[in-house]
Amino acid sequence: MLHFKKVGVAVSFAPTTPAMLAEAGRLARIFHAHLVVMHVGATTEATRAALQKQLAFADLDPDRITMDCEEGDPARLILTMCIRHRVDLLVAGALRKEKLIIHYVGSVARKILRQARCSVLVLVAPSREDRPFKNVVVHAEDSPYAFEALQTACILAHQDPTCWVHVTREIKMLGLTMAANEQHTEDEYNQSLQQLVREETYEVERMLQRIPHPKIRFNIKVLSGKSGYELGKFAERKQADLLIVGAPPHRMAFLDRVFPHDLEYLFAELPTNLLIVQPTHATTA
Repeated sequence: MLHFKKVGVAVSFAPTTPAMLAEAGRLARIFHAHLVVMHVGATTEATRAALQKQLAFADLDPDRITMDCEEGDPARLILTMCIRHRVDLLVAGALRKEKLIIHYVGSVARKILRQARCSVLVLVAPSREDRPFKNVVVHAEDSPYAFEALQTACILAHQDPTCWVHVTREIKMLGLTMAANEQHTEDEYNQSLQQLVREETYEVERMLQRIPHPKIRFNIKVLSGKSGYELGKFAERKQADLLIVGAPPHRMAFLDRVFPHDLEYLFAELPTNLLIVQPTHATTA
């Protein structure tokens, strides 16, 4: 099964820091992982003492945690620290909606999301309270790690028996366009559409056969249109508290570099907490 061996969390001295630490600590316990706390800033004794207080406030044992502090560019250093400590899952915070100027300049969270070689969880509203996810939306395609994304959703859903996992797939627009362009009656077109939906639903069911998921409640939804936009809107309609997607290939096609990738829609709006799965050191079986 999927296993994150090390969970990293990037913290500052913001008011949300204790909540970020608590969230990262809970994930480390779920995955039986070691916790790495990363801070970009002064490396003085006073800084370390302040971080120790934050750990205590979040009910974390400093003796069971690796702490790394360094001064420099935040995004670059956090990415470097993830590599240094072989982090499998990085937890970071972000604003729910970014200002226009930040959209073009690029925030720290956005740079990390684009460049990280490990999985990244961006929290829009971290909490110190233990709040298991209730509605998880997972996009089960368009990534080399779609299976791992679905597997991660199942692991997290096990934490609460009332959790719903909404699994999305996309109707292939080429097939839909061909069905519309051919000389079909409206009934024949609808039959073709239903067949495409059945095919996508079958692919999800086939993946689930390989993942232990007793008592997890699933809802399979087939979407059409621009995947990033439709996925974000679907997550909002379901009042999702977590959206999970597999990371795109780092070596994207030329058109993906010219035009925004589907995930860019999610980066810009962040409809909810966003987990991008890309297991680097994690193992699967």
